[in-house]
Amino acid sequence: MSWKEELTKQAVDAQNKPAKFGEDIDILRFKKEASDVSQAASIDKLPNNIAENAKSVGINPDEDNRSGTFFQLDHSVVLACQKKETEGVEVLSTPQAINKYDWLKDYYWKAASVDADKYTAMTELHQNAGYFIRARAGTRITKPIQACLFIGTQGLVQSVHNIIIAEEGSELHVIAGCTTHPDVSSGMHIGVSEFYVKKGATVTFTMIHGWAEDVDVRPRTGAIIEEGGTFISNYICFKPVRSIQMYPTASCIGRDSRVRFHTLIYGSKNSLFDVGSRVFLQAEGSRAEMTARVIATDSSRIISRGHLIGDVSETKGHLECRGLLLSNEASIHAIPEIEAKTAGCDLSHEAAVGKIQQAQLCYLMSRGLNEDEATALIVRGFLDPEIPGLPEHLKYEIKRTIEMTSEKVM
Repeated sequence: MSWKEELTKQAVDAQNKPAKFGEDIDILRFKKEASDVSQAASIDKLPNNIAENAKSVGINPDEDNRSGTFFQLDHSVVLACQKKETEGVEVLSTPQAINKYDWLKDYYWKAASVDADKYTAMTELHQNAGYFIRARAGTRITKPIQACLFIGTQGLVQSVHNIIIAEEGSELHVIAGCTTHPDVSSGMHIGVSEFYVKKGATVTFTMIHGWAEDVDVRPRTGAIIEEGGTFISNYICFKPVRSIQMYPTASCIGRDSRVRFHTLIYGSKNSLFDVGSRVFLQAEGSRAEMTARVIATDSSRIISRGHLIGDVSETKGHLECRGLLLSNEASIHAIPEIEAKTAGCDLSHEAAVGKIQQAQLCYLMSRGLNEDEATALIVRGFLDPEIPGLPEHLKYEIKRTIEMTSEKVM
């Protein structure tokens, strides 16, 4: 049996397996077929409403200040390229990369499990492309590569498999924006992402979600970080969505490896978020930092998870969740876990959930703001990320997203 046949068998066996967390979704109620879309020379050649929605999740239609672009509309790869002046980086669709590189089978489904649940199984059995991004050894990309996964068909299920490899000593920044067409209200997105951070490499991955109100989202992410490597993952979602359930997992297998997970969520309307992150500290000197800032308003529900596992000594990790309730009908449930399996692990956690203090509102209103303006200012300050080591251009992208969102929902 070939490696591909073995994966197919595992996926078939797991195609009815529910996820450990989150609402169980009937995938069969979504359509699998979508119309083919022609390739485009650039994003700004696409219809204006598509380009504008992509822009709202951090994608630059003119590709300015970007090292490369990947754009997928439904099941069709519209654009996959890197700038000519950018050497040492490669942007392809995942099927293209598998056909091009025989060695990719050594990475395929190694950071994530094909039989984890029915969503990973769906991705293997009915894969709809996805992106492959690779930085060759020693390549240091300062301008980010942008990737957009876009749903343009009502009621569609989009299942993609992404693979990101940063070879030894490289530096790679990726902005991934996921959204829907203005005319799409419902659908499902399943995104498997595998990250491989080699010795001394750095990957900064910023994912911005801007789905429609009746879309179910099931990302499945795994990362493997080798000696001296750093993996930074930033997740942002400020728009209402039917449900999102994800639990990205990173494994620090190399000495002095680093992981940072940062989550910013504004839950509104009837949105259900079951999100979190997990880190296995499996080598001496490995470190992890996990922070979450979540806001719940209207009737939204947010479950914020975090799990730190210290497998060896001389490891350190901290997880923190801060929640802000803006409605009596909303809820926030923080579930931090720390697990030390040997002496010499230094693990800690803290969680706090509360409402805006009346004294803060009164002070700001005394300075000339009305109550809505004062609330918006407090919310923006609460979400403003303090992420150590984040490049300035990525800080700008995140703050721009916060400002754009605050104008619409706060």
